[in-house]
Amino acid sequence: MIYRAIGLMSGSSLDGLDLAFAEFTEQGGQWSYELKETACYEYAAEWTEKLRLATTLSALDYQLLHTDYGHYLGEQVNRFIEEKHLHFQAALVASHGHTSFHLPARKMTAQLGDGAAIAAATGLPVVSDLRAMDIALGGQGAPIVPIGEKLLFPGYDFFLNIGGIANISINADQYLAFDICPANRVLNLLANQTGQSFDRDGALAAAGKINTGLLETLNALPYYQQAAPKSLANDFGTDIIYPIIQQSGCDTNDALSTYTEHIATQVANAILPMHREQPQRLLVTGGGALNHFLVGLLRTKLESAGIEVMIPDEKLVNYKEALVMAFIGVLRWRQENNVLASVTGASRNSIGGALWIGQDA
Repeated sequence: MIYRAIGLMSGSSLDGLDLAFAEFTEQGGQWSYELKETACYEYAAEWTEKLRLATTLSALDYQLLHTDYGHYLGEQVNRFIEEKHLHFQAALVASHGHTSFHLPARKMTAQLGDGAAIAAATGLPVVSDLRAMDIALGGQGAPIVPIGEKLLFPGYDFFLNIGGIANISINADQYLAFDICPANRVLNLLANQTGQSFDRDGALAAAGKINTGLLETLNALPYYQQAAPKSLANDFGTDIIYPIIQQSGCDTNDALSTYTEHIATQVANAILPMHREQPQRLLVTGGGALNHFLVGLLRTKLESAGIEVMIPDEKLVNYKEALVMAFIGVLRWRQENNVLASVTGASRNSIGGALWIGQDA
């Protein structure tokens, strides 16, 4: 069976909207994929500010933003279809939305981007609210990408995504995954201090020096002592970690160097306890996979233990999450489990996502 779907992903780093059009083939319970078209539409300053301040809005203004952003997403899907000549090819849209509130301890998560608005704008079936069912079942609602890693990417032992938040999936006897630490969201805030949107290749960090006291403070934060499953809200990076760095008095290069070391340390701390004697492979994706300084630190910490750090082609690096969102939508359409309880801590696996039918019957 063949399915063609568009996946949408807006990460906490606020660098833009990722879109991926893929073809998925299922034969005898085995899945394969072809990533056919991709795009990243950078947010205008107005949208960046709206999304950044969403959690400060009144209830009414928040709901209005939820609706407006849904129509915006629908418009971007139409633009993608037009630019990539995908008319009458995509049969389904799956939208992660943009996470605003994430409080799993209170069984609540919220992603901006009304699925009904996307369906109305595109005329296509839309799957949205991908995390809500897992949260209702007592799970963390995150990470949700592991179902795609498990079914689409055989041959790897670990999957690391370095986006606004760094998260890890571990392909062991029981499939595990959790958020490790804030990543690009904090690195970008620091780079912004120099007038740059991000630290290209990690060049600024490479020019700095590690502040040992700051590094020790960051590594001692209580979250890192918690057992999985666990997940992070965006404000852990912006409201807790970033102020700690600012209060340290470091210049920007030293702060970037120290925080990059912190990310690499926490990734190693997450992976090494799960390491086996035989050689293993780690697939790294997300914008952080293009940060040469960070990847170099990871290789130093992991390859001596026999864990090979693999960076795929740039298309997969940048669009793996959008690809998996499309796949999660396909599984929802098939009414098959698309969120793993072993990853999130929910009471059971679940079929996540609200389905909106965009066309007239």
